[in-house]
Amino acid sequence: MMKFTVNVDCTPQEAREFLGLPNVQPMQERAMKQFEERLLSGMAAMSPDTILKSWMSFNPEQFGEMFKMFSGLGGAKK
Repeated sequence: MMKFTVNVDCTPQEAREFLGLPNVQPMQERAMKQFEERLLSGMAAMSPDTILKSWMSFNPEQFGEMFKMFSGLGGAKK
């Protein structure tokens, strides 16, 4: 039995071209740009100002019910 090792010094782009694989870099760049845009828009919705505005948009009756619900989460009262 014979073993031999071949080391090839090339860039990823050169390896893809040699093996006939498609260049997916433009698609990856577009996907990452879309991901970044979605992430940043989602972070804007989670800002403290936005959260407080959504909580305070309740009418007073709903806010009172929410307060009662949260006050009951502290455990059993003695």
